[in-house]
Amino acid sequence: MTTLPDFATLGVGDELPALDLPPLTRHTLALYCGASGDHNPIHVDIDFAKSAGLPDVIAHGMLSAAWVARVLTDWVPQQAIRSLDVRFAAMTTVGERIRCTGRVTEKLDRAVKVQLTTANSEGAVKLSADAVIAWP
Repeated sequence: MTTLPDFATLGVGDELPALDLPPLTRHTLALYCGASGDHNPIHVDIDFAKSAGLPDVIAHGMLSAAWVARVLTDWVPQQAIRSLDVRFAAMTTVGERIRCTGRVTEKLDRAVKVQLTTANSEGAVKLSADAVIAWP
């Protein structure tokens, strides 16, 4: 079980442990379709994606959101997360290696604000997010 870090030692700029993912595969996208119930063909059907003007299928935006949520739940217990607001910046494509990072941006009374991102190996940001984490 994840435990809360020591609030007294947290500071603005502190980095959360990063999450480095393997290259995104079609298999991962198919599994996410089943798990999420989101069977939009743009995520699994190459012909459909091409007819929409894309070179290939794209990852679900909520899959990227799940990755940043995983960064948080690897760092703190789920019940400490008070909010998670995400903004989709770019499409994630098959074969990309995604790295999820986070850092403390503000320290409040018994809470911190955290900024998170997902980016590919070239540094292109795919998603950015803000979260609030509370201590009892």
